Amino acid sequence: MITSTAQFDIVIVGAGPAGLFLAVCLARWGYTIKHIDKRSTPTVTGRADGIQPRSLHILRNMGLKREIMTHDPAKVYQVSLHAAFREADSESWDPSSTGEGIRKTGSWSSCPEFIDARYPFTTMLHQGFIERLFIEDMRKHGADIQRPWEIVDFENDHKDSEYPIVTTFKQVETGETETVRSRYLFGGEGARSFVRERLGFNLYHKDPVSHIWGVMDGVVRTDFPDIKMKCTIHSDHGSIMIIPRERNLVRLYIQLASSKDHDSGSHKDVTEAYVQASAKKILTPYYIEWDRVEWYSIYPISQGIVDRYSSDNRIFLGGDCCHTHSPKAGQGMNTAFHDALNLAWKLHHVEAGFANPSILSTYESERKLIAENLLEFDAKYAALFSQRSPSASEVSGSTKDSAHGEENEFIKTFKANQEFTSGYGIQYPSNEFNWSPNHRATSHLFIPNGSKIQAGYVLPSANATRVVDANIVHLEQEVPWNGSFRLFLFAGKPSKTRQALADLSTNLQRRSSFYTAYERTDRSRVSDHERDNPHSQFFTICTIFALSRDDIEISELLPALFARYSNHVYADDVWDKRVPEAQASAHEKMGVDTETGAVIVVRPDGHVGCAVQLAEGSGTADALDEYFGAFLTKKVGRQHLFSRM
Repeated sequence: MITSTAQFDIVIVGAGPAGLFLAVCLARWGYTIKHIDKRSTPTVTGRADGIQPRSLHILRNMGLKREIMTHDPAKVYQVSLHAAFREADSESWDPSSTGEGIRKTGSWSSCPEFIDARYPFTTMLHQGFIERLFIEDMRKHGADIQRPWEIVDFENDHKDSEYPIVTTFKQVETGETETVRSRYLFGGEGARSFVRERLGFNLYHKDPVSHIWGVMDGVVRTDFPDIKMKCTIHSDHGSIMIIPRERNLVRLYIQLASSKDHDSGSHKDVTEAYVQASAKKILTPYYIEWDRVEWYSIYPISQGIVDRYSSDNRIFLGGDCCHTHSPKAGQGMNTAFHDALNLAWKLHHVEAGFANPSILSTYESERKLIAENLLEFDAKYAALFSQRSPSASEVSGSTKDSAHGEENEFIKTFKANQEFTSGYGIQYPSNEFNWSPNHRATSHLFIPNGSKIQAGYVLPSANATRVVDANIVHLEQEVPWNGSFRLFLFAGKPSKTRQALADLSTNLQRRSSFYTAYERTDRSRVSDHERDNPHSQFFTICTIFALSRDDIEISELLPALFARYSNHVYADDVWDKRVPEAQASAHEKMGVDTETGAVIVVRPDGHVGCAVQLAEGSGTADALDEYFGAFLTKKVGRQHLFSRM
């Protein structure tokens, strides 16, 4: 046994999507990490495979999208629906001489037009490739994973105020043990979480009925015409979901039974050949044969969620430790990414002395709500998928807007939740980060929710021209994932807003300002080439004018504070098909009047924190002081002034 005196900022248990994503973020910021996984190697076959549009957007912001695309993943733009053919359908189509089998009844966009996504498709790539990408990034920043080690004990013994968590591990093959101390512990080891069980947190099931499915990855030969698309197929012999993959692979999810069935337990020993035979029946009249099978498994679907996500704001759970659901909507890995993203920047802000430790409680309140919404959708979706579908004629109009009949319930459910499942429909509740009328910041200059920009939602996508090099850029992607709040100054027409900008600059430089309070100690030595954080590690300022690029002279239009961010000055002069009549499309999409302007505060994870009108005088800066003062470690604005009286 090794009784180590080693101390770490965090211990991460489990090297799945949640644990790896968290480790990547924290390693980039220089935190010391003890990361273990009981598997001897990363995922080789099976597991998750779908990256939703918002997740891909985040990975691009982290500089990881390009590596993902080198694996030539399948891209799902449309979902195809097939249903049982019966005699009643024979007037419209005859798929076989016996009049049996399935027929195509329609399709819909994987990411419909009403979702303003940069990447309107689901990226299908084996989880193992994604894990290896994360591991490589960790190693670049001095972190790695110990394998095969497992956690055997932990406690918060309160004996060390800085490193209160004591954790013991065991080497799976040799039995050697090691004990270390850390500031935090993160359990990301999956549905059978040791950390969750030891904490005594309960995983309760919203739907106790399990639907039993087989899943198979392989290379197939078939005459089924939509084999390269994501498909949902309902036949009289059962249901299948088809997922195209990289390297000519296809994943099939095949319905086997429900736990309500008397013989459901017998499916635990179902063979690969049995699942293939079931697939052949469901796909009739088409044939399918396997050249090879890469992975095969049987599993039940049940919807469960843990009652708590954290203990003492020191021990946290994420990913499948917290929520279990079917893979049909492609949310498991993506939800894990968002869990880790949400926790990472909050841990960073606390440990960097920027935010109060109490903010860590918002991890549970924000992410548990999203998991509850997901399970509500997933329970309904999985149950519908596992039921016998109506015939083709009953749902043939389901993908069209028609007054001649109601959409099938399966289609209604999926369509209604597409924005949520894409990741762009996630809205975090009001709290210290997400302004609402109940927030402690009460300035009349806050722009209320209900306008186009809403606190808690992701900042809408918008294109603009970067002034320094005339490049058309994705505005929301311009600040990389670096843990900073992004202050977007929508400056409108400078003929109207010049004085308000000057006043804002002056007031941000007050000693009592939130911006000045967290100024870099090495500011005088910062390189002229520093684009994002020349003044503070916690803020980046972007200015957008409602002018063409040729009409913008940065040194003339902006005070020195904002001009220092010259690489983040933009012309709102790019046409957008979503607002075709707008003269300044980015302003229009944000709901900002070009005559007055606004400041939109965006959290490090891309969600909007608040929006404040740009006004002459100190009002705008005062409102921002109120907003940030709700969670900062230092007193700012009026708090600062009162503390000196």
